[in-house]
Amino acid sequence: MKKIFVNALAALALLANAACQGGQGEAPATDSTAKDSIAAEPVSTLIEKEVEYTDGSTTYKGFLAYDGAKEGKRPGVLVVHEWWGLNDYSRERARMLAQEGYVALALDMYGDGKLAGHPEEAGAFSQAVFANLDSMKIRFEAAQKFLAEQEQTQTDQIAAFGYCFGGGVVLHMARAGAELDAVVSFHGSLGTQTPAKPGQVKARVMVCNGADDSFVPAEQITAFKAEMDAAKVDYQFHNYPGAIHSFTSPAADSLGKLFELPLAYNQQADEQSWSQALELLRQSFSAQ
Repeated sequence: MKKIFVNALAALALLANAACQGGQGEAPATDSTAKDSIAAEPVSTLIEKEVEYTDGSTTYKGFLAYDGAKEGKRPGVLVVHEWWGLNDYSRERARMLAQEGYVALALDMYGDGKLAGHPEEAGAFSQAVFANLDSMKIRFEAAQKFLAEQEQTQTDQIAAFGYCFGGGVVLHMARAGAELDAVVSFHGSLGTQTPAKPGQVKARVMVCNGADDSFVPAEQITAFKAEMDAAKVDYQFHNYPGAIHSFTSPAADSLGKLFELPLAYNQQADEQSWSQALELLRQSFSAQ
């Protein structure tokens, strides 16, 4: 298994600005007119929870998000973090999915919410997971079980998004025949020691890849497509011109400079891949 290079320590920033101006020569506004002159900010109905779950021997820390104003059950989406661990970037992606009407769980593949502060540490954490595929399956399924048990979740409608290291994880779970409707890998690794077999993959698969990502060579892409075709998997492969590794993370530029890695944010590729991933979710869940 090739070493997986991933990114993202920081979350997406949410900026909000408000301004009030009065015309020259006008009388000062009263309290009521001042209130009327300012548009009311929308009240968020998102429910966000730091949660814990277990596989029986290890405790994991996750982040659950859903729209509290939405009635009834709805599909669930697992968000698998980069090699840094469950960080604020993963939480923000879970929020974004909750805003789209899903129940989202940003899960913990390392246990106890463990985070890496340096690529060497992150590489050790991620390689330990891929070195024991049975353990990886147990960790992933513990999170899937927890998400399915939430009262808001439609238990037979669950998908998974993975970023970098997480992209490799969700592709492995799809290859292993996990009960998922769809998986999306964003700038994740494609190589595997356990290729998909015909009839084994239940999920629709989407790969969102930077066309200029030096961590995903052309021969790996060719091998992945051949594997998917041979196994007759329902898959899509999107290659975004000019995009390199970690193209969905606004923190990629600064992280690339800090650690001297070829990482960069690409807004066009980020927005396009997100739109395509959401469309895959709609198609996958509506097909049931």
